[in-house]
Amino acid sequence: MWQSDTAGAAFDALLPQAVEASARHQAWQPGDPPMPSLFLSHGAPPLFDDGPWMAELLTWSLSLPKPRGVVIVSAHWESAPLAISANQAPLVYDFGGFAPHYYAMQYATPDAGWLADRITAVMPDTESVHQHTTRGLDHGAWVPLKVMLPLADVPVIQVSIPTHDPQRLIELGRRLRPLRDEGILIIGSGFMTHGLPFLTGDMLHGDAVPAWSSEFDNWAWEAATALDVDSLASYGSAPGMPYAHPTPEHFSPLFVAIGAADDGVRPESSVEGFMWGLAKRSLTFASASV
Repeated sequence: MWQSDTAGAAFDALLPQAVEASARHQAWQPGDPPMPSLFLSHGAPPLFDDGPWMAELLTWSLSLPKPRGVVIVSAHWESAPLAISANQAPLVYDFGGFAPHYYAMQYATPDAGWLADRITAVMPDTESVHQHTTRGLDHGAWVPLKVMLPLADVPVIQVSIPTHDPQRLIELGRRLRPLRDEGILIIGSGFMTHGLPFLTGDMLHGDAVPAWSSEFDNWAWEAATALDVDSLASYGSAPGMPYAHPTPEHFSPLFVAIGAADDGVRPESSVEGFMWGLAKRSLTFASASV
């Protein structure tokens, strides 16, 4: 379906501008407010063919200080006990049916051993942390980061989803929260709606948005801005379900972002709209001191 001779052409066109802007990106410094936590709708390899969406992601990233490091929880790594990615390991191309160009893409980030150590240090003694020896970043991490931080000059560690229990994921985020004071960006990478089995041709090849996707997106945004975590945790009964999330993994990262945020902080909607009928909404939980 996605065997295009022009795969990645929009990214190649954007890259010079992105690199130039990123070279001027102001880095986080000690004494600055803590980095935010984010919920990111990460898309898929065809993100590299969507110029407007890439521009939104780049603008969003440039609106924040350049982090010292990134800790990202991706929907595409469900593993218990808690696991962290191998330092500087090859990328994981965990997708199929796409143009060969996507499988040749690289995102070689700096040594992140120190960041892996910090993640382990903030976990309680009761939380086993498995240091993976071979697993690199999957597409829920490297695809959006390749656009948002195109110089690949920021260390990145991916953390697995060890559970889909919202309260346990919020607690995981709270454990990671102190890293924000050190200039570390915490990202929960999923998708605001992810009803892939229910997409139709007019969604994949047009602008049609199913009611289940728009209804769930609106509900989640209203609940998030109301800080109604109990409702978000009971999303199984939300409008648009079970079509919006037939499986939980793409909504679960939101709870890590919520836990990593300062208490009482209402999110900002940083990316909106739809791709293939799926909601791209992405959220910023800024520091309460900003």
